[in-house]
Amino acid sequence: MDLTADIEQLHQRIVASIRRTPLFEVAPADFGLENSFRLFLKLELFQRSGSFKARGAAANLDLRSIPPAGVAAASGGNHGAAVADAATRLGIPAAIFVPEISDPAKTRRIAATGARLIVDGAHYADALENCLAHCAQTGALNIHAYDQHETILGQATIGREIEQQMRAEQLDVDQILVAVGGGGLISGVSAWFGTTTSVIGVEPENASALNAALVAGQIVDVDVSGIAADSLGARRIGSLNYEILCENAVTALTVTDHDIRSAQAQLWQTHRILAEPGGATSLAALTSGRIRPRPGSAVCAVICGGNVNAVSL
Repeated sequence: MDLTADIEQLHQRIVASIRRTPLFEVAPADFGLENSFRLFLKLELFQRSGSFKARGAAANLDLRSIPPAGVAAASGGNHGAAVADAATRLGIPAAIFVPEISDPAKTRRIAATGARLIVDGAHYADALENCLAHCAQTGALNIHAYDQHETILGQATIGREIEQQMRAEQLDVDQILVAVGGGGLISGVSAWFGTTTSVIGVEPENASALNAALVAGQIVDVDVSGIAADSLGARRIGSLNYEILCENAVTALTVTDHDIRSAQAQLWQTHRILAEPGGATSLAALTSGRIRPRPGSAVCAVICGGNVNAVSL
């Protein structure tokens, strides 16, 4: 299915509600890699509410009818912060359900918006169950973090921006590295590029719903743990997301928690980019050696979130 016209139209509708985030070129040698290719970082940690999730939230609030009871969302933290921020700015009631593993930096960000925050359950799946029960009881509109058409269209605007920004550099991007939880971001990016560009999913090895689905040839449940579980801890890939990813022949790989922590540290040490573990996961594919770009190619790693504590005040 070709969604590019829908993505283009949506971008025009929500452009005032989101930020055009920087595409930042860095030297591969800064990360101990050979300077044989060009490396770009798409800095979505500078997006509203601190992650790419602001795009999907804006899309849902623009395209869907909002009931008097407002909206609700289940989240590891970033999606909830995005929905809470967008809803509050529009005067819409919002209830955000997060699991106990959510980073305090994210739950504080949600609470600061004035949205109702409910912390309950061990994992994202538990928060989702609580959210759906709330929606059934109150009539609130559930805004799904990834397995929702409008959410996917919103995240796809990242792909549109990357293409435009790369063309401003007179380049075509050869590979795009995207961290994967439930699949909203990577399905959106691949929906924009189709099969013309290699889009590669990067998952923690202990939260690898996409890899498990690709191996099994169908969506399966996985166990979830590790340092990025609050943002990449979906137990299964979304059904709409999986359909798009299969259609566009997206591939995926895994990295370790050590790889992620190392990439996170290198981003800070070399460029003072403060990414959360999930935000650094895409770069970990390079710094760990799991991906070795061909000489002369242009690679973009999406740094998708930065909701992590920097200092204590």
